[in-house]
Amino acid sequence: MTAEPREFRRILGHYPTGVCAITAIGEDGRPVGLVVGSFTSVSLDPMLVAFFPDKSSTTWPRVEAAGRFCVNVLADSQQAVCSALSAKGEDKFAGLDFALSALGSPIIHGALAWIDCELDTVHEAGDHYIVLGRVRGLDVHHEGSPLIFHKGGYGKILPL
Repeated sequence: MTAEPREFRRILGHYPTGVCAITAIGEDGRPVGLVVGSFTSVSLDPMLVAFFPDKSSTTWPRVEAAGRFCVNVLADSQQAVCSALSAKGEDKFAGLDFALSALGSPIIHGALAWIDCELDTVHEAGDHYIVLGRVRGLDVHHEGSPLIFHKGGYGKILPL
């Protein structure tokens, strides 16, 4: 059996993913960011995380050039942040509040948690890259529920 890309995407849409914003300061000194639903922890020793940007992303090269980035775990109330950082254009951060991490990457206000990383390695993987980040700092901003992507839409975890 050979699966078609459209069917592959439909089937994998049944698996919910968290939504993270990857942020950095570009070479021009302006904040840059992209949204990923493919983020994972990789190793405890050394502490490594990974995400998978699309090769067609126009933002990823700017994050890569920075050599560092911050993973912002978006809260279920931050769908507007997700939309802003997913949009095409130069000023994705218009109206977004953030502070700078110790490495100088944007930590988005209201994110549940953040993970400050130095770029470790990048591998090609089909139409995406596998980006490994070496964790240099992390914290929980506040308690809450994460923004979830499932079957083409956004949702949240309901309390038991």
